[in-house]
Amino acid sequence: MSLFNKLIVGTLPLIPKFIVGSISKRYIAGERMIDAVRMVRKLNQERFMATIDLLGEHASRREEAIEAADEYVRLIEAIAIEKLDSNVSIKLTHLGLKLDYEFCLANVSRIVAAAKERGNFVRLDMEDSSCTDDTMRMYMTLRRKYWNVGLVFQAYLRRTIRDIRSLIDDGMNINVRLCKGIYNEARTIAYNDKEIINRNFALLLRELFQRGGYVAIATHDEKLVWEAFMLIDEFKLKPEQYEFQMLLGVDAELRRIIRDSGHRLRVYVPYGSQWYAYSARRLKENPQIARYVLNNLLKGS
Repeated sequence: MSLFNKLIVGTLPLIPKFIVGSISKRYIAGERMIDAVRMVRKLNQERFMATIDLLGEHASRREEAIEAADEYVRLIEAIAIEKLDSNVSIKLTHLGLKLDYEFCLANVSRIVAAAKERGNFVRLDMEDSSCTDDTMRMYMTLRRKYWNVGLVFQAYLRRTIRDIRSLIDDGMNINVRLCKGIYNEARTIAYNDKEIINRNFALLLRELFQRGGYVAIATHDEKLVWEAFMLIDEFKLKPEQYEFQMLLGVDAELRRIIRDSGHRLRVYVPYGSQWYAYSARRLKENPQIARYVLNNLLKGS
């Protein structure tokens, strides 16, 4: 991390909470489920799909993890009642992964079962590299029983190409989200060069298309969008064989360009009372975001 980025991260605790809140409003639907429902309804009206994420990570108490699972079950019910075009994304540490694997598996199984009953889908978000093995293990366990569960692969991890091949070689018809990855990892674990990460993203996308996987192409980088367009054309894929994904509040113009080019796009919609912790953690983990925030503060945004 550069000295300048360290300086930015070090000053984050000095930024008033209301300023962080004003910035986060662009990227977070609100604190309540009804806020997420309202945002997804608006996105659906604009011909975008959605995935909803309840904010929270690294549950320190079992009660906290159970409460999160309960909220997800209610959320899945709300999506069905409101007839929204949305699935859900979950973080395993929010559901107790760091407390006990089997306890977490029980919580996640309850969510996936509720979604299956409603014909919906659950995406297991990928967190930092300390969670990768357990997340893959849980995905493989769930996938043998449920059709409606998917995984995330991160292009900056050196191991990802091997992980993709191991799952497909194991006979799994996988449904994955492919993203760059945001966590601050050691060089031995992750690529740090932006060009290498982009080239690896394109390589992994080709690998997934060649092997018949369903891919959610998660990027705001127009170079990678172009790469994806070329591969979609090369493999002659139909729109229902893949989708693009983007975060709420990020490059809405590119989002519309992708949609208007005939591709399906899903927007990642976070909500919850833990918006401040989420925002602060994202800023600390990714100094480039911190730099962006500081630039906006200086501009008076």
